[in-house]
Amino acid sequence: MDTYNTLERKSESIFKEKGSKFIGYAFPINSLKNVEEYLKEIKELHPKATHHCYAYKVGLEDSTSRANDDGEPSNSAGKPILGQIDSFDLSNVFIVVVRYYGGTKLGVGGLQTAYKAAAKLALEENNIIIKEIPTYHKIQFPFDKQGIVDHLIKNVCGKIITKAFTSYCIYELEIPKSKAQQFIEKVALDRTIELIKDN
Repeated sequence: MDTYNTLERKSESIFKEKGSKFIGYAFPINSLKNVEEYLKEIKELHPKATHHCYAYKVGLEDSTSRANDDGEPSNSAGKPILGQIDSFDLSNVFIVVVRYYGGTKLGVGGLQTAYKAAAKLALEENNIIIKEIPTYHKIQFPFDKQGIVDHLIKNVCGKIITKAFTSYCIYELEIPKSKAQQFIEKVALDRTIELIKDN
């Protein structure tokens, strides 16, 4: 697998059931830090909400997922939200559904339906995009090879993340997985360019 599906941007939705209001927010993310940041943002936006239930899936080939009911009955909120992330076959996505209680209890089944609907609507308000899985590499080379290396990186649609200059040039790179082997093979052809393996 060289690609994954994720969201283009932040989106939101509103679902109402028996007086309760469920506001769904969907975000593309890259790390667990993004989850903390967006959850804080939503809690500050809705400080009087009864619940802030959420689910996320982060990471690609070795992904981590979690569902949180935030005080709702077990598996009535977070699990249906996570189910929608899986149903849309998404990765690196965070969804939080805010509930304002309307005075009528919905029961576990009713809650599952409402949280699922709010999450689904938030996803439907977004665009699903296909991204290439990135790989990360570090190389060092003499200064006079900089132009050749820059051209090589461009040819494999790579990105330079950091540059350091000591007695050599040192680049940290992001290369699409589908082009990584090609990049490694081309680097190996030039003995003055060294691929640094992290210990």
